[in-house]
Amino acid sequence: MATLKLEALTKEAFAPFGEVIEIAGSDWFPINKGTTQRYHKLGLTDVVGEDCQVAISMARGDAFNFPLEVTMLERHPLGSQAFIPCSNAPFVVVVAPNGADDKPDESGLRAFWVEGNQGVNYFRGTWHHPLVTIGQVGDFIVVDRVGPGHNCDEVDLKQVYQLLGKDA
Repeated sequence: MATLKLEALTKEAFAPFGEVIEIAGSDWFPINKGTTQRYHKLGLTDVVGEDCQVAISMARGDAFNFPLEVTMLERHPLGSQAFIPCSNAPFVVVVAPNGADDKPDESGLRAFWVEGNQGVNYFRGTWHHPLVTIGQVGDFIVVDRVGPGHNCDEVDLKQVYQLLGKDA
Protein backbone atom coordinates (compact mmCIF):
# COMPACT_ATOMS: atom_id res chain seq x y z
CA MET A 1 0.00 0.00 0.00
CA ALA A 2 1.34 3.42 -0.95
CA THR A 3 0.88 6.53 1.19
CA LEU A 4 -0.55 9.62 -0.43
CA LYS A 5 0.23 12.96 1.26
CA LEU A 6 -2.45 15.65 1.50
CA GLU A 7 -1.64 19.08 0.03
CA ALA A 8 -3.34 22.37 0.82
CA LEU A 9 -5.78 23.27 -1.96
CA THR A 10 -4.61 26.34 -3.88
CA LYS A 11 -5.66 27.66 -7.27
CA GLU A 12 -2.14 27.13 -8.63
CA ALA A 13 -1.72 23.55 -7.37
CA PHE A 14 -5.16 22.47 -8.58
CA ALA A 15 -4.98 24.23 -11.99
CA PRO A 16 -4.17 21.05 -14.03
CA PHE A 17 -7.36 19.38 -12.74
CA GLY A 18 -9.93 22.17 -12.44
CA GLU A 19 -10.81 25.36 -10.65
CA VAL A 20 -10.92 26.27 -6.96
CA ILE A 21 -14.15 28.01 -6.05
CA GLU A 22 -13.47 30.41 -3.18
CA ILE A 23 -13.74 34.05 -2.23
CA ALA A 24 -10.26 34.39 -0.71
CA GLY A 25 -7.86 35.82 -3.30
CA SER A 26 -10.55 36.17 -5.99
CA ASP A 27 -11.46 39.34 -7.85
CA TRP A 28 -14.85 40.92 -7.30
CA PHE A 29 -16.97 43.87 -8.34
CA PRO A 30 -19.86 45.62 -6.61
CA ILE A 31 -23.49 44.92 -7.57
CA ASN A 32 -26.89 45.84 -6.11
CA LYS A 33 -25.94 49.50 -5.64
CA GLY A 34 -22.76 48.50 -3.82
CA THR A 35 -24.38 46.30 -1.16
CA THR A 36 -23.02 43.03 -2.58
CA GLN A 37 -19.59 41.87 -3.73
CA ARG A 38 -19.86 39.54 -6.73
CA TYR A 39 -17.02 37.05 -7.19
CA HIS A 40 -17.62 36.40 -10.86
CA LYS A 41 -16.88 33.26 -12.89
CA LEU A 42 -14.99 31.31 -10.23
CA GLY A 43 -15.62 28.20 -12.30
CA LEU A 44 -16.90 27.61 -15.80
CA THR A 45 -19.10 24.69 -16.81
CA ASP A 46 -18.07 22.64 -19.83
CA VAL A 47 -20.55 20.19 -21.33
CA VAL A 48 -20.75 18.34 -24.65
CA GLY A 49 -23.52 16.40 -26.34
CA GLU A 50 -26.93 17.01 -27.78
CA ASP A 51 -29.96 17.49 -25.54
CA CYS A 52 -27.86 18.00 -22.41
CA GLN A 53 -28.18 20.69 -19.77
CA VAL A 54 -26.22 22.07 -16.86
CA ALA A 55 -27.98 21.14 -13.62
CA ILE A 56 -27.73 22.43 -10.07
CA SER A 57 -28.21 19.64 -7.54
CA MET A 58 -27.39 19.00 -3.90
CA ALA A 59 -25.50 16.09 -2.37
CA ARG A 60 -25.05 14.99 1.24
CA GLY A 61 -21.70 13.31 1.87
CA ASP A 62 -21.17 10.81 4.68
CA ALA A 63 -18.60 11.57 7.37
CA PHE A 64 -15.24 9.81 6.92
CA ASN A 65 -12.19 9.73 9.17
CA PHE A 66 -8.52 9.03 8.59
CA PRO A 67 -6.86 6.82 7.61
CA LEU A 68 -8.65 6.56 4.26
CA GLU A 69 -8.03 4.09 1.46
CA VAL A 70 -8.22 5.22 -2.17
CA THR A 71 -8.85 2.28 -4.49
CA MET A 72 -10.65 3.81 -7.49
CA LEU A 73 -11.20 7.01 -9.47
CA GLU A 74 -13.93 8.22 -11.77
CA ARG A 75 -14.25 10.83 -14.50
CA HIS A 76 -17.03 12.54 -16.42
CA PRO A 77 -16.05 12.72 -20.11
CA LEU A 78 -19.07 14.80 -21.17
CA GLY A 79 -19.01 17.57 -18.58
CA SER A 80 -17.27 19.41 -15.78
CA GLN A 81 -18.45 18.81 -12.21
CA ALA A 82 -18.41 21.27 -9.29
CA PHE A 83 -18.80 20.61 -5.56
CA ILE A 84 -19.49 23.67 -3.39
CA PRO A 85 -19.92 23.07 0.36
CA CYS A 86 -22.97 24.55 2.10
CA SER A 87 -22.28 23.33 5.63
CA ASN A 88 -18.62 24.37 6.05
CA ALA A 89 -17.55 20.71 5.99
CA PRO A 90 -13.95 20.07 4.96
CA PHE A 91 -13.40 17.41 2.35
CA VAL A 92 -10.63 15.60 0.50
CA VAL A 93 -10.07 15.68 -3.25
CA VAL A 94 -7.94 13.02 -4.93
CA VAL A 95 -7.12 13.57 -8.62
CA ALA A 96 -4.85 12.16 -11.32
CA PRO A 97 -3.94 13.17 -14.86
CA ASN A 98 -5.03 10.97 -17.75
CA GLY A 99 -2.44 8.40 -18.75
CA ALA A 100 -1.34 7.15 -22.16
CA ASP A 101 -3.69 4.15 -21.71
CA ASP A 102 -6.68 6.51 -21.14
CA LYS A 103 -6.72 5.53 -17.46
CA PRO A 104 -5.45 7.51 -14.45
CA ASP A 105 -1.69 8.11 -14.43
CA GLU A 106 -1.06 6.94 -10.89
CA SER A 107 2.42 8.50 -10.85
CA GLY A 108 0.65 11.88 -10.92
CA LEU A 109 -1.91 11.06 -8.21
CA ARG A 110 -2.45 14.01 -5.85
CA ALA A 111 -4.60 14.57 -2.76
CA PHE A 112 -5.84 17.95 -1.55
CA TRP A 113 -7.32 19.06 1.76
CA VAL A 114 -10.26 21.32 0.95
CA GLU A 115 -11.40 23.77 3.62
CA GLY A 116 -15.14 24.08 4.25
CA ASN A 117 -15.18 27.50 2.57
CA GLN A 118 -13.69 26.24 -0.70
CA GLY A 119 -15.21 24.32 -3.57
CA VAL A 120 -13.81 22.60 -6.64
CA ASN A 121 -14.82 22.42 -10.28
CA TYR A 122 -13.29 19.38 -11.97
CA PHE A 123 -12.50 19.90 -15.64
CA ARG A 124 -14.34 17.61 -18.06
CA GLY A 125 -12.52 14.26 -18.13
CA THR A 126 -10.51 14.78 -14.91
CA TRP A 127 -9.95 11.58 -12.94
CA HIS A 128 -11.10 12.11 -9.34
CA HIS A 129 -12.23 10.21 -6.29
CA PRO A 130 -15.89 10.37 -5.22
CA LEU A 131 -16.85 12.85 -2.50
CA VAL A 132 -15.10 12.30 0.86
CA THR A 133 -16.27 14.64 3.64
CA ILE A 134 -14.04 14.63 6.71
CA GLY A 135 -15.30 14.37 10.30
CA GLN A 136 -18.91 15.37 9.66
CA VAL A 137 -21.75 14.93 7.21
CA GLY A 138 -21.50 17.64 4.54
CA ASP A 139 -24.05 19.24 2.25
CA PHE A 140 -22.88 20.37 -1.19
CA ILE A 141 -24.24 22.16 -4.21
CA VAL A 142 -23.32 20.13 -7.29
CA VAL A 143 -23.19 21.72 -10.75
CA ASP A 144 -22.80 19.24 -13.58
CA ARG A 145 -24.13 17.89 -16.86
CA VAL A 146 -27.36 15.94 -17.14
CA GLY A 147 -28.71 14.33 -20.28
CA PRO A 148 -28.18 11.40 -22.61
CA GLY A 149 -24.86 9.67 -23.09
CA HIS A 150 -22.41 7.79 -20.88
CA ASN A 151 -20.87 10.35 -18.52
CA CYS A 152 -19.19 8.37 -15.75
CA ASP A 153 -16.14 6.13 -16.18
CA GLU A 154 -14.90 4.25 -13.10
CA VAL A 155 -11.50 2.57 -12.83
CA ASP A 156 -9.91 0.50 -10.05
CA LEU A 157 -6.39 1.70 -9.27
CA LYS A 158 -3.42 -0.67 -9.65
CA GLN A 159 -2.69 -0.40 -5.94
CA VAL A 160 -4.30 0.89 -2.76
CA TYR A 161 -3.31 4.38 -1.58
CA GLN A 162 -3.66 5.43 2.04
CA LEU A 163 -4.35 8.96 3.26
CA LEU A 164 -3.22 9.39 6.86
CA GLY A 165 -4.59 12.88 7.53
CA LYS A 166 -3.98 16.57 7.21
CA ASP A 167 -0.99 16.75 9.56
CA ALA A 168 0.56 13.34 8.83
